[in-house]
Amino acid sequence: MSNLIRWEPMREMVTLREAMDRLFDDAFTHPFAARTGWSAPAIDMYQTDEEVIVKAALPGLKADDVQISVTGEALTVRGEFKEKSETNDKAYHIREQRRGSFERSLTLPTAVIADKAKAGFEDGILTITLPKAEEVRPKVITVKAK
Repeated sequence: MSNLIRWEPMREMVTLREAMDRLFDDAFTHPFAARTGWSAPAIDMYQTDEEVIVKAALPGLKADDVQISVTGEALTVRGEFKEKSETNDKAYHIREQRRGSFERSLTLPTAVIADKAKAGFEDGILTITLPKAEEVRPKVITVKAK
């Protein structure tokens, strides 16, 4: 006795689409990750009723080494891990610490007020707070009983 499994072609398409998205994301947003051993910094993005918050792990950087821009619905974080001046007479066996410049662009989940954005840097974590545009904030309607 064999069990029949229903074939769902849309499930296969979603899997293929996810694979293609991952392929293009890796190829175009992190093109040098395979060669340099690291990609752009890890980022968390979430939203509350009032704001969109983005946190980026940038250990070893200073606030002056980071630039943030908002253009339309895209947030871009760029910076540079500067190499301390060292002599070149060292023969490294392993060299995994980040160096060089990076850029990471994210599509914001909703409209924001870029002029009122705030950014803070503490313990190697960059926190960007973007207030949501008034038209996308949830409205509370009070129901009055008679």
